[in-house]
Amino acid sequence: MSQSPHDVEGFVLAGGQSSRMGRDKALVRVADRPLVEWALEVLHGAGLTSRIAGARGKLDEFAPVIADEAVGAGPLSGVCSALRQTAAEWAVFVPVDLPLIPGSLIQFLIGHAETTGRAATIVSLNGFAQTFPAVVRRDALGALWAELEAGRRGCFAAFSRAGASVVPVEMVAQTGQVSDGRGLWPYRWFWNVNTTAELERLELSMKAG
Repeated sequence: MSQSPHDVEGFVLAGGQSSRMGRDKALVRVADRPLVEWALEVLHGAGLTSRIAGARGKLDEFAPVIADEAVGAGPLSGVCSALRQTAAEWAVFVPVDLPLIPGSLIQFLIGHAETTGRAATIVSLNGFAQTFPAVVRRDALGALWAELEAGRRGCFAAFSRAGASVVPVEMVAQTGQVSDGRGLWPYRWFWNVNTTAELERLELSMKAG
């Protein structure tokens, strides 16, 4: 890849309330490892140094933590806090509950973002845009913060208003540009963990390969 480590920094968004799980999702264990470690590994697999944004619990033993400037304002606040702190031109955001995202997808999105120069780059799955993972240009901070100040907390809407590029994940998977090395269908990359049932499904999927 063409960019240096100073051009791109990775962030795990871990500020959710985990209300459906009933406990901090970041510390929920999958295959005997907490989800926050899986998320950091996704970014590491893309060659990125990473921090944790908006953490509600004590996660600094896993990576440096950036405090959420607008507590309770959802992931958009974590995105803005990270953009304010980073010196990189581009920031990559992954949620703490998507452990199957391949690092190669992150690498592809970074390259796409650099080519298009759009404020945000996200993917679609089966024709539906996914909010994360997202590659966001640092200078989009002003537009995203204005959304927060206006009381609009949705990340997808904020990315769209700032100027987003949407990449169909099936297309890049079919061309061989992205692979998870395990032969999983792309839709499984986006299996998240919000409930105990979803946790069980994910663990079964990982065991089955």
